[in-house]
Amino acid sequence: MSFSSTHVVPEDANDPPNGHHDLSMAKGAGDLEAGALHHDTGLSGSKTSNQQQQHDPPTDQSCSHKHYSHRAPWLRALVLGANDGLVSIASLMLGVGAVNSGAKEMMVSGLAGLVAGACSMAIGEFVSVFSQRDSEKADVEKERQEHAKGPAAQARELEELTQIYVARGLNYTLAKQVAVELTRVDVIRAHARDELGIDMDDYSNPLQAAVASAVAFASGGAIPLLAGSFILDYKYRLVSVILATCFALAMFGAIGAKLGGAPKVKAALRVLLGGGLAMLLTFGVLRLFGLAGV
Repeated sequence: MSFSSTHVVPEDANDPPNGHHDLSMAKGAGDLEAGALHHDTGLSGSKTSNQQQQHDPPTDQSCSHKHYSHRAPWLRALVLGANDGLVSIASLMLGVGAVNSGAKEMMVSGLAGLVAGACSMAIGEFVSVFSQRDSEKADVEKERQEHAKGPAAQARELEELTQIYVARGLNYTLAKQVAVELTRVDVIRAHARDELGIDMDDYSNPLQAAVASAVAFASGGAIPLLAGSFILDYKYRLVSVILATCFALAMFGAIGAKLGGAPKVKAALRVLLGGGLAMLLTFGVLRLFGLAGV
């Protein structure tokens, strides 16, 4: 009998069994997938982070521009009062100087104009601001009386407030929600602020306005008065008043423009030309009267 011998290849001691080899390959594939997923996740995370950094507004930087409109009321009163005093007293002194060369006459006229003008400004501003304050309070009282009439009147007022917000750009649903919330907090203040344009926490102060106007007028008027009262020579006195007034006009115009955020040169020239024209007209008219012997 002959036997066919089969050649058996011995397994290497270092090679793992077939089952372990398959497990090792599966584990390696899993590691590759995990690494790829981690890489994709890292890229996705970095992209998301970059997008958030691009869209999120900076939180550590302050606004780079300023607004000056809130200064308009007191700035207008300050500039108007100072320029009024400056031009009025200078023109008065030049007008008197056009018909009388005496230093005492110019000084007395300037001083009288300073006192009278400051008092006039104070009283006029007090009456004007007090009337404005009374009107504001009367309008607020009308709103209070309207809301006291009952649910129907309150519904009409709520709809009126809603339409105000719609006119400002909100859709009706959101506008109604805003109106309801503001009405719930303080209905009178909501209507006073958004319907009437009145801030109930900041009513006008008549006394403060009167004092500010008087001080501004006197401050402006004191410049030509001091510039010409102590110079005996007639021509030098006139030149001193004109130069001091022109310099102060330009300075007031530039300061007002700086506080208001406007171009300083244009404002200074505008105020200077206006004041200079007033002085020229006053001196010219009185000079003609003096030459005519009136």
